[in-house]
Amino acid sequence: MPDTAQLLVHVIAGFLVAGTIKGLMGMGLPTVAMALLGLGMPPAQAAALTVLPALATNIWQFTGGPHLGRVLRRLLTLELGVVAGTFAGISFLTGAPRALSTALLGAVLAAYAGANLMNVRFAVRPSRERILSPLMGLVSGLIAGATGVFVVPVVPYLAALDMTREELLQALGVSFTVATIALGTGLAASGVFTSTLTVSAAVALAAALAGMALGRRLRGRLQEETFRRAFFYGILCIGLYMAAQAIPA
Repeated sequence: MPDTAQLLVHVIAGFLVAGTIKGLMGMGLPTVAMALLGLGMPPAQAAALTVLPALATNIWQFTGGPHLGRVLRRLLTLELGVVAGTFAGISFLTGAPRALSTALLGAVLAAYAGANLMNVRFAVRPSRERILSPLMGLVSGLIAGATGVFVVPVVPYLAALDMTREELLQALGVSFTVATIALGTGLAASGVFTSTLTVSAAVALAAALAGMALGRRLRGRLQEETFRRAFFYGILCIGLYMAAQAIPA
């Protein structure tokens, strides 16, 4: 089978699964896509493929609620930190040896899954938010730039703020969108996007949307907590496997 055909099969399968998870849980598309695609291609290429599907789904998420203005004002310094960190970390994603970048991606995925399986939770006092927000944004951006995955520490940090569920969903959508735009800009400037990847990204978007439709149909038929734990155990196993590839034989 030609390399291009193999790439498209890999992309369609990965984004069908990732889109289905997004439809079921309302989150996880870039994380699952990076985990699955990272098993068979360099993380920089996998990250480039996630940009269009992630951007489309996240814009829909953060523009669909009533608290957008308040969320944008509150998260301004966090988002500025995200942009700065992503641009600073992108050189690692595009320039590091594949084994090293794959291992780092695996470690981040495993840490994220482990924290969720252990139900790690904390609270942030409003008096500390002004200091912590730009710092959390910068660290999250650095990790996103280096691995293509934007989940730690920003997701647990936002969950620790005093927000309603609707505000939190919009805050996550805003942060994911900003990180995706910054990541896509950095990857484009690094020359990662090629004609083959551009076509594959369009295929990825179609597969992700089909997966989301399937996930929504399945929602309610599965026990939420059982599925959630199975999801994070799957991410944990993939992350540990990817990280182990860097260990010399």
